[in-house]
Amino acid sequence: MHDIRAIRANPEPLKQALLRRQQPPAEVDSLLASLLALDEQYRTALTEKETLLARRNAASKEIGQAMAQKDMARAEALKAEVAAGKDRLAQLEGEAGTLEGQLRDMLSALPNIPLDEVPQGADEHGNVEHRRHLAVPNLAFAAKEHFDLGEALGMMDFETAAKLSGSRFVVLQKGLARLERALGQFMLDLHTGEHGYTEVQPPILVRDEAMYGTAQLPKFREDQFMVMSEGTRTELLSGALEHVSPGDAQVFREGLMPLAKLVERTLNRAPSREDRWLVPTAEVPLTNLVREKILLEEELPLRFTALTPCFRAEAGSAGRDTRGMLRQHQFNKVELVSITTPETSRQEHDRMLDCAETVLKKLGLHFRTMTLCTGDMGFASQKTYDIEVWLPGQNTYREISSCSVCGDFQARRMDARFRGAGDKATRFVHTLNGSGVAVGRCLIAVMENYQNPDGSITVPDVLKPYMGGLDRIERAA
Repeated sequence: MHDIRAIRANPEPLKQALLRRQQPPAEVDSLLASLLALDEQYRTALTEKETLLARRNAASKEIGQAMAQKDMARAEALKAEVAAGKDRLAQLEGEAGTLEGQLRDMLSALPNIPLDEVPQGADEHGNVEHRRHLAVPNLAFAAKEHFDLGEALGMMDFETAAKLSGSRFVVLQKGLARLERALGQFMLDLHTGEHGYTEVQPPILVRDEAMYGTAQLPKFREDQFMVMSEGTRTELLSGALEHVSPGDAQVFREGLMPLAKLVERTLNRAPSREDRWLVPTAEVPLTNLVREKILLEEELPLRFTALTPCFRAEAGSAGRDTRGMLRQHQFNKVELVSITTPETSRQEHDRMLDCAETVLKKLGLHFRTMTLCTGDMGFASQKTYDIEVWLPGQNTYREISSCSVCGDFQARRMDARFRGAGDKATRFVHTLNGSGVAVGRCLIAVMENYQNPDGSITVPDVLKPYMGGLDRIERAA
């Protein structure tokens, strides 16, 4: 979320940021003009409302004075003035509320401003290699992909998962199920033991406000899974339109509001609504732990980690990675979140990256770390590093972790602040998040890099304590 006061004072930084993020110049100019015009309308309505309120308060006192002086004519005139202003005040309150909501919606749709050192580029081809670890492995035999290995072992079942849940799900069994569990536990132990993160077991069903705070809503609504309560479903199906405002109904009838938007706004007004979102990442609940709080500077940095299921609709991924576990609707991930002061967030970003890379280093996996360019970085990010692990079966690199510094972008949406020692004023915290790492993709990497010619999987040394002494996963005779 951006500060409209800063944009009003100087829109140029936002304009340049949007241009760097590959938005067409004409669209940027139009967007900024609309934003500033809306801001002007809102402030005009607010000023008139405040002026009328002040006049009403003054007139009320004058009525009392006129009554005390037995000046009934003046008292009646003042009462008429107050009555006339009442209708206009109600109108202005409605206008200001509507304009404020529209302004908030526009600001919520604007991406974060990239840091100056972020490389310029249109897409992933503009990303720049930051560093790499180890050399590309030579397996000395034709490497298989993870799904061929898993199915041959009888421990990775996509067919049964499709019967249970549809496409982009998997059932893991026996040694591979344990190996995935071992990876998650290893990562948690590493981040809490060596890296100083506090382990958290957060809810994986969250409210709109939490998703809004980390910028999954409203822009990425179609990528999320919602759990709708039976009460809401019944209310919706029975056509409970009493929650539709007259204004929304009129706009809908005029064809200026799509049905999906009308339904969304209606549900938001339903008093008994109990809908929740399945988290797309533990970043959502972990970052929102500081929502609407004022922290003390000496409490910072806060570092949280969690191993949770994650749920993503993959709305824009039709036809991509349809085989295997690379792009699933449900997967496990160890998340890292840091809450810092503005002065330390850049240093914390490098530290977080080191923590995520250490997972792969201890597993003996070859990877490269990329600095994402302006056209490939995330909506809420100021700067992002992607860690790409080598997959011999695919003979290519695939993302296994993404570490981002967001500045105060999320903090403004959450109203998360801190106060320095001796300071009266508060400032917004800075937030960071990263995968430490995606467990399912790490399982793929271990399977493909530790595969043997006979299709068995050697267990990496660092995972053996979690595997009950098992050092090789092979098909039962």
